[in-house]
Amino acid sequence: MKIVKFILCLLFGLMFINAGFDKFLHYMPMPALTADQTKLFAAFTEIGWLMPLVGAVEVIGGLLFIFPKTRALGAVVILPVMVGILLHNVCRAPSQMGIGISAVLFLINLWIIIDNKEKYKALVS
Repeated sequence: MKIVKFILCLLFGLMFINAGFDKFLHYMPMPALTADQTKLFAAFTEIGWLMPLVGAVEVIGGLLFIFPKTRALGAVVILPVMVGILLHNVCRAPSQMGIGISAVLFLINLWIIIDNKEKYKALVS
């Protein structure tokens, strides 16, 4: 089970590192966007600091998520981005394949948060 967790966390972290670097380097092809998504991404572009911030959080959170010692912190750092990705796929693109991938990634993130709940007790006590 420990190997499965490590492999899932490694893949999760690498996916977010890749997505974060793409926010800066734009090397992955963009899928066809709906009219709603085009308006949304135009608004994101208008807020010039937003996508670099999300990219930095994805890279940092992905790196933290890979290593067992910092995984609990990485799971919390990446959670707001993960919630945004899931909500975007549910609300704006429910018929596309992204909802399944984002749901699986969200569940992995929740699993790691629950698995590390002892580490968070000092924050909420």
